[in-house]
Order: sequence, then structure tokens, then C-alpha cells
Amino acid sequence: MLRKLLEHAVAGVPTAAAHCDGPCGIYDPASARVSAEAVRSMTKKILDLIPPDPSDPAAVARYQNTVSRYVAIKEEQAEITKRELLILWTDYFKPPHLTEYPDLHDRFWKAAKLCSACKVEVSPQHADELMEAIEKIHEIFWATKKRSVDWVLAGG
Repeated sequence: MLRKLLEHAVAGVPTAAAHCDGPCGIYDPASARVSAEAVRSMTKKILDLIPPDPSDPAAVARYQNTVSRYVAIKEEQAEITKRELLILWTDYFKPPHLTEYPDLHDRFWKAAKLCSACKVEVSPQHADELMEAIEKIHEIFWATKKRSVDWVLAGG
């Protein structure tokens, strides 16, 4: 009796299928790019800072405050970048994409590792490598959608 009732209740409901966990169109590697740009920017700003004369306590305090803020932003943005990449990797990309791009897992794994490196280091090289990794992911992502979307940097 309950079975017939349920069958009747769902008989008119259309079946939905989705490629992604959410409606297509919500995924975009741009968010990873923007946060990675902030990582690169903060890395450069940290390295450009000139330590003050240690005999000037006010200048030392200002310097330490600025370094602390830049480091906090760099680490926060590296974590955001990693989260955005992991969402693309685990939610958007599916087995058919791996057939077409067999190095996809390795690309994402290395990009996530670069996010970690950018958190614990102040390395322009790793920040640039992270941007390069995200650019390649950007190209693959848009190719899977059969679209050509320019790689445009927010910072200019």
C-alpha cells in the first residue's frame, strides 16, 4: 500500500541529472586566481619592506604590525586558494575529464601543495608557480566547457 502511494506521488516528478554537485555555472577557477594573486602580492610586499632602525621603537612596532598583517593576509589567501582549487577538483571535475586530462589529479595535488608552501614561506618563486598552476587549471577547466576564456589578472 505504501509502495503504491509513493509510486503515485513521484510518478509526475521529472528526473534531474547534474554533472556537478550544484547547478552548472557556479564553478569558475577565477576565485582561485584572485586569491592566489593576493598571495603573490603580499609575498612581494613582505619582501619589499625595509626593516627600521632597531633603536626606534615606534618604527619597529609599525614594521612588525605591517609584517604581521601582510603575513596574515598571505596565509589566509593561500588557504582560500587551496579551498577553491579543492572544490573544483572534487566537485566539478569528473572521471570523463580524467580520460581527457590524465594528469589532472597531479596538477591539482601540486597546486594544493604550492598553496601550503606559500603559507609557510615567503617565496616569490612558489607564488609565481602557484599562479602558473592555476592558469593551466583555468585552461583545462574552460576547455571542458568548450569555451575560450582569457586569463586576465585582477592586479593589472
